[in-house]
Amino acid sequence: MKKPLTVAIMGPTASGKTAAALEIARHFPTEIISVDSALVYRSMDIGTAKPTADELAAVPHHLIDILDPAESYSVRQFRDDALRLIAEIRARGRLPLLVGGTMLYFKGLRDGLDDLPQADPVLRAQLDTEIARHGITALHDRLKTLDPITAGRLKPTDTQRVQRALEIILLTGQPMSALLAKLAPPELPFTLLQIALEPSDRSVLHTRIAERFDKMLDTHPGLLDEVQALRARGDLHPGLPSMRCVGYRQAWEYLDGRISRAELRETGIAATRQLAKRQLTWLRGMEDKIVIDCLAEGAAQQVMQKIKENVD
Repeated sequence: MKKPLTVAIMGPTASGKTAAALEIARHFPTEIISVDSALVYRSMDIGTAKPTADELAAVPHHLIDILDPAESYSVRQFRDDALRLIAEIRARGRLPLLVGGTMLYFKGLRDGLDDLPQADPVLRAQLDTEIARHGITALHDRLKTLDPITAGRLKPTDTQRVQRALEIILLTGQPMSALLAKLAPPELPFTLLQIALEPSDRSVLHTRIAERFDKMLDTHPGLLDEVQALRARGDLHPGLPSMRCVGYRQAWEYLDGRISRAELRETGIAATRQLAKRQLTWLRGMEDKIVIDCLAEGAAQQVMQKIKENVD
């Protein structure tokens, strides 16, 4: 029996994902599931380029404005929410449309999540002490002996991942590479049509990014007003996942007086470009995707045509 269709529209920031999704929604009975780790937060509208009130009203959206900025949201939570929402949307006779640029969420949905042990605070403290005494390179050398496969794919300076790999060995007695090799990807209850909006000329995407960031700064109220209001609450700090979002981190530094307005613009645009680069790296590693040039005229119509070819 043929599985029902779910569509994923993926792409880097400023690639026109929202515009493509809204165009599709004008032709298909659709509900949009946001795949964005920043759009989950309330009161963070400008810096996240959240869809406007009119856009949100034009088609049902999910996983937007579901959390307070003081809270956190995991890949596992996203996967559980997305699977539930996809089933509910299908039951309403509509097409589920996953739209966003948080590639780790897409990967978690498609490939499933591992059941590796949770962090052990005592062991983590012991490893922290070792790092302080001997440096992370010494722990990476130790990992080479215990799990050469994992050590080979990790940079010796990647403290968090080297520490985690050693932690797993010490907790389970098995190397992380062996545990991950045993995992089979889950069978999804739907056919996932993956459409990637990628730029044929990255410099044009960079120009889009700069223009959008400038607009965020120059609009009134703008990004700085938004971050100032968040700071005024008194319960938020730069270490929170919400405040580490691109743009918010730089705006916080500016309002702390640590960087100038010009540096805010420069570092904010640079960080957004780096985000786009990471997103494109993730996309290159994804199999079974249809690539559409996001800079091409009629890109949204091309996306729609691919859906028409695959719709139930």
